[in-house]
This record gives sequence, C-alpha cells and structure tokens, in this order.
Amino acid sequence: MRWFLLALGVFAQPAFATDLANGADIRAAIAGNTVKGSMQASGAYSEFYSPDGAIKAADYSGTWSVQGDKFCFAYGGDPASCWGVQISGNQVVWVGDGGEEGVGTIVPGNPNGF
Repeated sequence: MRWFLLALGVFAQPAFATDLANGADIRAAIAGNTVKGSMQASGAYSEFYSPDGAIKAADYSGTWSVQGDKFCFAYGGDPASCWGVQISGNQVVWVGDGGEEGVGTIVPGNPNGF
C-alpha cells in the first residue's frame, strides 16, 4: 500500500513542472530580445526585454528580473508577478499556478525599435 501511495504522489505532479526552464536558461533566451505573443488575461503583447532589466513596448514600459527559476514582470507601481517559463526553440509558454497562462515567440533583438 505504501508503494501505491508513493507512486500516486509522483503521478499527481503537474506535467509542466518538469519542463520549466531554470533561471540561467530564461535569462539567456530572453535578455536582449523581444517576445511577441498573447496572455490569457490581457491579450496580445510585444515587449523588448533590455539586458538592463527594462521592459519596452509600444505604449508602456516596466521592469523584468529573473528570481530563482521564474521570470518576473513589474509595470508601473504594481508589484512584480512571476511566471515559470517553458522554452522550446524560439517558443515560450508562461506558466502560472494554474498552468499555461500565455505563449510567445522570441524574436532576436529589438526589431520594433522600442
């Protein structure tokens, strides 16, 4: 019975948890690049993540950081919100507590000139 409970605990883990990038991989993929995509809660976005921690977009700005193995965003005076990140080639999936919260494509540099 104990073996069954241990196995059940292993299989009960969310599948996405093992696919998350670590902090170094997140920084390497995103710093100095633009991500274009869509978030479930707020819709389409295109943001340049400057290596100095600034977020630049068409009509807003903010800051970003990597804290542990999460990518954190802060806009205006709002507190930072942090997300796990799945990275596959130039594709990213933003993962929150409930699972996938958004997707994006990494585009080299700042092609929009933000």
